[in-house]
Amino acid sequence: MELRIFTEPQQGASYDDLLAVARRAEETGFGAFFRSDHYLRMGSVSGEPGPTDAWTTLAGLARDTRSIRLGTLMSAATFRLPGPLAITVAQVDQMSGGRVELGIGTGWYDAEHHAYGIPFPPLGERFDRLDEQLAVITGLWRTPSGETFDFSGRHYQVSDSPALPKPVQRPHPPILLGGKGAKRTPQLAARYADEFNLPFVSIDETVAQFERVRAACADIGRAPEELTWSNALVLCCGRDDAEVTRRAAAIGREPDELRANGLAGTPAEVVDKIGQFAAVGSQRIYLQVLDLADLDHLDLVAAEVMRQL
Repeated sequence: MELRIFTEPQQGASYDDLLAVARRAEETGFGAFFRSDHYLRMGSVSGEPGPTDAWTTLAGLARDTRSIRLGTLMSAATFRLPGPLAITVAQVDQMSGGRVELGIGTGWYDAEHHAYGIPFPPLGERFDRLDEQLAVITGLWRTPSGETFDFSGRHYQVSDSPALPKPVQRPHPPILLGGKGAKRTPQLAARYADEFNLPFVSIDETVAQFERVRAACADIGRAPEELTWSNALVLCCGRDDAEVTRRAAAIGREPDELRANGLAGTPAEVVDKIGQFAAVGSQRIYLQVLDLADLDHLDLVAAEVMRQL
């Protein structure tokens, strides 16, 4: 079981805030630093100083960190065209020495699209666009050097592309797909994903969705073992109940609710809950850290949870 740090900068964070978390995560042995890709706050927070662009952030972290892996949960296919996104991710992969991972999804938060002038088509079209984006991005990356790439889709057309630059990781950086959709999500994961991620769901929901993805893999003759299976859960760990309560209050949540729906409690409780997800096939947990100023939280998990896994 690998533990990774997952942040939500749209709730209010500067680049320096994110860099401090990424460096502490690197120093304490977490497997990766991931961030959301959103342009608008959620809930009652102010969101100040304002949103930061996910791939601009990761480009900076590529140069300001040494070894930790970097990625998105999840970039929205509505935000960027597939060709430029393939260039951006390949460049950040080069800048990091091959440490980047691309999490990508349909996009779902309509308010952020309206707030920043981004078209937000219906869900069916968003899935169609995601499918074509994955075909274009992987096609560009997989095209042998010296050859060209073409693609003719309903939403995207590519003609005589030199398919450059190439990422450091070959054939390409890991691609993460995820979500609870019952049909198209498993189909896309079976075709394109290196990792399948489920955010903020129960053990039972994890079992059901993992099985759908495995069935979709079987339908196309792909071994499910080729995928990495992961969950994302909010983190609220404390040495005792008082510390758990303090950390829950800092993010506007209740300890009992977090114990039921996330990874909350003492280190022993958190280890036990992680074990429950491991027992149904999860291999990575993304720890959603919502109080980015609380770097001691990472220290505690590294010292008292990670060593037991």
